[in-house]
Amino acid sequence: MTREYRFNRILLKLSGEALKGAQQHGYDADAVREAVARIKEIVDQGVEVALVVGAGNIWRGVMGKSGGMDRVNADYMGMLATVMNALCLRDFLIAAGVPAIVQCSVGMEPIAPRFNRDQAIKALEAGQVVIFAGGTGSPFFTTDTTAALRALETDCDAVLKATKVDGVYTADPFKDPTAERFEELSFDEALSRQLKVMDSTAFSMCRDNDLPIVVFNFSDPESLRRVIAGDTSAGTIVS
Repeated sequence: MTREYRFNRILLKLSGEALKGAQQHGYDADAVREAVARIKEIVDQGVEVALVVGAGNIWRGVMGKSGGMDRVNADYMGMLATVMNALCLRDFLIAAGVPAIVQCSVGMEPIAPRFNRDQAIKALEAGQVVIFAGGTGSPFFTTDTTAALRALETDCDAVLKATKVDGVYTADPFKDPTAERFEELSFDEALSRQLKVMDSTAFSMCRDNDLPIVVFNFSDPESLRRVIAGDTSAGTIVS
């Protein structure tokens, strides 16, 4: 029997690519507005939303490393890029009538205040979207890990990972037409099948703390609302 899920407070993990739309890099205003409209829809329903966004539309640490950069410096550049994305999303959310704040893992005043758990939870309870920027503040950790960490710190019901596919498959569905989709999956099964749900550190944190992960297709305009409503066909739930 499929378990029924009800999410009142979620951590939405967005990729930086979701902000660039058809552009090669940077921002596409229409793409950002579309992402914000989907977030607004669930906020208007009373869902408390925390947000972590990647930096792939601006910078990827692996690019710098492959070009000869020091890994630590390359990762710091990625952290800065997530701050830029967070500020962009905050302003678009506010313009759409959704109160939003940014908290950063490293000192960025006056651009954004430092992460403060108590203040973040109070903001979520007040209906504000809280965007966590700057990664974990340390190199060698991805924004997936940031999402898992902040979700645990702020007592979220689940991590919702926005991707380009409608869940977790036995193989890459873009490359293997026989790939089968999972509706629900245990942490142990995902590990034993070596399925790429999140990076290993983030996945371990969610597994060890019994925090569900929902992988869904953010390009489907109805998917986020359906996931919140408990529609298991909208994504794969790993728990």
